[in-house]
Amino acid sequence: MNSNILLRQKSIIPWLAGSIVIGGITITLYKARRTSRSPVFNGFISPIDLPIVKIIQETHDTKRFLFKLPETPGKSGLSLTSMILASGNINGGKRVIRPYTPINKIDSDDTIELLIKQMPNGKMSGHFFNLKEGDTMQFRGPVSTYKYQQNKFDTVTLLGAGSGITPLYQLASNVVASPDNMTKIKLLYGNKTINDIPLKKELDDLQRMHPDKFQVEYFVSETPKNQKMESFHIGNINKTFLKDNIPSATENTQIFVCGPTGFMKAMCGDKKNLLVQGTLSGYLKELGYSKTQVHKF
Repeated sequence: MNSNILLRQKSIIPWLAGSIVIGGITITLYKARRTSRSPVFNGFISPIDLPIVKIIQETHDTKRFLFKLPETPGKSGLSLTSMILASGNINGGKRVIRPYTPINKIDSDDTIELLIKQMPNGKMSGHFFNLKEGDTMQFRGPVSTYKYQQNKFDTVTLLGAGSGITPLYQLASNVVASPDNMTKIKLLYGNKTINDIPLKKELDDLQRMHPDKFQVEYFVSETPKNQKMESFHIGNINKTFLKDNIPSATENTQIFVCGPTGFMKAMCGDKKNLLVQGTLSGYLKELGYSKTQVHKF
């Protein structure tokens, strides 16, 4: 290997590993970029700066950030379920990196749209929320941890909570929009209150436009006021509901899960790190699903 390239890899690996907590598999992550080439994004060594062209308040603690893509031939080059890594110098120059899944169509050639939830003491989310239109953000990637194959499964179940909706929405919106994809998708989505549900309009529109291919059920932990009760489930997604309402482990089905640590542990067990799925546990293990039937975003 060229010595200059080796030096550049060594210089980037320490802060990349520490920022996204991938430890000993950092080199594997670097190599992963070769399987996710893009005409826009340059992998992990050479970042690109994208300007913010629009900021939209989604809920009281989430915003949408639209970034302008450079005028390059072709589309963004992102694959279905792929993410990009945002990086910034925060708190006096300390570099922080976090993975985010774009929520707009993967074949977009003009913008990348991210949904960001402001987390308590969140370094990167706090950085995002201090940005304004015209500011730039640095991105690396793309990263893909799952290769989706059209029509491989008869059904797909998406289990999400809070800001974990982003990879699930990306998957659902792109799949159901394809007339050649016959897979039926069901989303179970949990939030604190009705007003805390990001992308609710888009999810409802997907169900309205593709009722034969997409269904969403909302769970809220606080009782809604002046709302139709039949539109929501009060409480958390639990084992009994899963057993009675999603395809069984014996069917040709796949489950994708994304959400906060507590939610992940209850559903399927937390991920080990960005690329390693970790042990399957939780409700899905108890209901008989195999590790290959469950993917953790």
